[in-house]
Amino acid sequence: MMPDKRFTILVPIYDEEDNIQRLSETLNAYLSIAKVPSQVLFINDGSKDKSLALIKKACAEHADLHFISLAKNKGLSGAIKAGIQHTQTELIGYIDADLQTHPDDFNLLLEYADEFELVTGIRTGRKDSAVKNLSSKFANGYRKLFTKDGAIDTGCPLKVIHTKNAKDLPMFKGMHRFIPALIQMQEGKVKQIPVRHFPRIAGEAKYHLWNRLLGPFLDCWIFLWMKKRYINYKIEEQG
Repeated sequence: MMPDKRFTILVPIYDEEDNIQRLSETLNAYLSIAKVPSQVLFINDGSKDKSLALIKKACAEHADLHFISLAKNKGLSGAIKAGIQHTQTELIGYIDADLQTHPDDFNLLLEYADEFELVTGIRTGRKDSAVKNLSSKFANGYRKLFTKDGAIDTGCPLKVIHTKNAKDLPMFKGMHRFIPALIQMQEGKVKQIPVRHFPRIAGEAKYHLWNRLLGPFLDCWIFLWMKKRYINYKIEEQG
């Protein structure tokens, strides 16, 4: 990981062997036009296919692509948290390996990164199935009732976060769905920006109707419990 960079893009990967080559080429192309000096960190989340071998090949070919590999699958939130803890740049980004959002749109989010602790995308023109769109809309609706965070599309994977705030995110399964609310608990400001959305053209989605509805519903109760007990502080002086 290069110390002269300002922005690290986290890419959690679980069994995405059909996407790795296109993913690495697309991310490497973005690095040449990024608004700030940037790099990529792949987090292999215990993949059982050829993903890790392909990640290693991509990192060997491109100087600004790096990786860590988890010993066991820990889920999306676990992979994101591992990437956050491994990162030292001022800003952290996040994108899914399926490229249904495009890294070029990070430049839209980076415009506001100095003013807001979190800049998150809103997927426009969703290219998902009717069932996926409906379940996502339903899950977003009841999550907003619990969190009152005002986030329109918390499931959008395109995000830019101040690293100091990201490192303070509490760790729990399903954390990735609550990032806007958790940043607000830290008294951070959140900005939402429309971004493009594309169909998945390779690999298989890891979330389906069951884990898109029941899991997030249970996680909402965990969030409420934690919100009531969350400790937030700022140091005023030291000597």
